[in-house]
Amino acid sequence: MNSAATDFFAIAGWLGWAALALAVLTVLAFIFGWGFRFRLVGVTAFTVVLIGGCIGFALGFKQPVSIEGAVAFNVVYDAGGSEAVVAVEPTIAPEAIEPTLKQAAFNLFSRGRYSSQGEQQLHIRLRTIVHPQPGISEPLYLGEVRRSLNQLDDEAMQISTNLKAIARLAQAEHG
Repeated sequence: MNSAATDFFAIAGWLGWAALALAVLTVLAFIFGWGFRFRLVGVTAFTVVLIGGCIGFALGFKQPVSIEGAVAFNVVYDAGGSEAVVAVEPTIAPEAIEPTLKQAAFNLFSRGRYSSQGEQQLHIRLRTIVHPQPGISEPLYLGEVRRSLNQLDDEAMQISTNLKAIARLAQAEHG
């Protein structure tokens, strides 16, 4: 568990003690007929809602995975379904493509993704843009990864690279 999740659980614990103290105070307010007793009911209920939010954040917080050799990427298409596209700079080294795809596969995994057309795999494509001539842009799909939509640690993750696109990228970089 990462430190942010641990912090949220600690905050939820302190809020739990505060909610308990407020509940006791609210009961006392009703027993003694204090005028602000209904305000205490609202404050106590809101504190319980805050506890639920902190627990939700702690359970849902996911630290991004960093894989050695991977380069920074931007997500250019991701509708929360079974397909996504990430983009890298055209200066990417060929040996950085596979680690970048693996890092994208881990960081884009979410149990909340929906399966379109019965697909049970998340399909992520890695692309860059080259400019063969001034004013002309051409997308190059350098590789792709297919991984399970359901398992975080997918042992059957399939990574493939597009050797023709990588050669074209090297050609565009030198020419």
